[in-house]
Amino acid sequence: MLTKKGKYGLKAAVHLARLPPGGSTQVADIAEANNIPKKFLDVILGELRNAGFLSSKKGKLGGYRLAKAPDDIIVGEMIRALDGPLAPFSCASRNAYEPCEDCDIATCEVRLLMVRVRDAIGTVLDTYTLAQMRDLSQEQLASFVDYI
Repeated sequence: MLTKKGKYGLKAAVHLARLPPGGSTQVADIAEANNIPKKFLDVILGELRNAGFLSSKKGKLGGYRLAKAPDDIIVGEMIRALDGPLAPFSCASRNAYEPCEDCDIATCEVRLLMVRVRDAIGTVLDTYTLAQMRDLSQEQLASFVDYI
C-alpha cells in the first residue's frame, strides 16, 4: 500500500509540474493547495530533493521546483525514493530481497504471486512520467464531458 508520504510526495510533484517550466513555489503554498500538513511536506520535499527530483532555493523568493522536466521523471522512481521497494514482501523484492524463514523461494505460492503483483505495480508506475500523471485529470475531465 502506498503510504501517505508517497501520496503526498506525488501530489506535491504534480503541483510543481503544473507550474511554468523552471517555476518554483513555497512549501506553504503546496501544502495549502493540496491539504498536506506543512511539517510533513517539508520532510517529503527534502527527501525528493536529496533523491534528485527537486531543487530548492532558500529565502523570500525561494522555494521548490522540479530538478528535471516532468517528461523525464518516472513516477515509479519517485515512489521508490519515498516508500522503498514496490514488492508487498521482502522475499518478492528485486532491490531489497530478503528470504523468508518459513518458505522455499522456488515453491512458495505466496511469494510467486507477490512477485507478479510487484511486476504489475512496477509496470504501471514505471510507464508513467510525472507529465502524464499531471495530465490524467484533464483526460478524465474530457472523458466525463464527452459522456454527458
